[in-house]
Amino acid sequence: MLEGTSTRPTFDADAVQRELEIIKHDLHCNAVRICGLDINRLMTTAEAALKLGLEAWLSPEIFEQSKQETFDYIVKCAKASETLRESWPQQLVLSIGSELTLFMQGIVPGTNLMERISNLSFWENIKAGVHNKPLNEFLTVANGAVRQVFHGKVTYMSAPLEIVTWSLFDFVCVDMFREARIKDSYGDLIKRYLAHKKPVIIGEFGCCTYKGAEDAGGWG
Repeated sequence: MLEGTSTRPTFDADAVQRELEIIKHDLHCNAVRICGLDINRLMTTAEAALKLGLEAWLSPEIFEQSKQETFDYIVKCAKASETLRESWPQQLVLSIGSELTLFMQGIVPGTNLMERISNLSFWENIKAGVHNKPLNEFLTVANGAVRQVFHGKVTYMSAPLEIVTWSLFDFVCVDMFREARIKDSYGDLIKRYLAHKKPVIIGEFGCCTYKGAEDAGGWG
């Protein structure tokens, strides 16, 4: 769900099963990130992935909500995820948010993504790092509440513009697309995350399938 529109309005559990089998057997992956808003869909998809022997990186996502609404949603998802973790304790990782500076209200001015990034003060605030304090305050509280109800590995899917207190989490995660602008420096940008002495996960990467899309990266 993004900007009020579901990217998959019809949920077909059989289609999900087939796609997960393709991910495992044809693409030879051993892990899958599962994103979405509807908790029942998330749990159904995660369980199917876990039964196939895949690691499930469960990434509940709610957009354009207040800090309190986002917090309540994350904790609710964590409670539901604990049942799966009890059956597959080594295969399930929970993310407590995705690029919240961009997608949650209350970190930087704006009621939605486009308002935030088009605000004249946005890049000034980002360059000054004023967003990092409220972000990490939220993550600290959310992480504490989540770990009360979910007893597995926890992370946060960050944007490159966020400086996260990674000591809170079991993995360092960043959504980092290789594009023309950072093509030559991509490796160095990733290396800086190794300083936290934790496994580093690239949560989003790749490009669209048209010719030249690799230059556009995440904006493709």
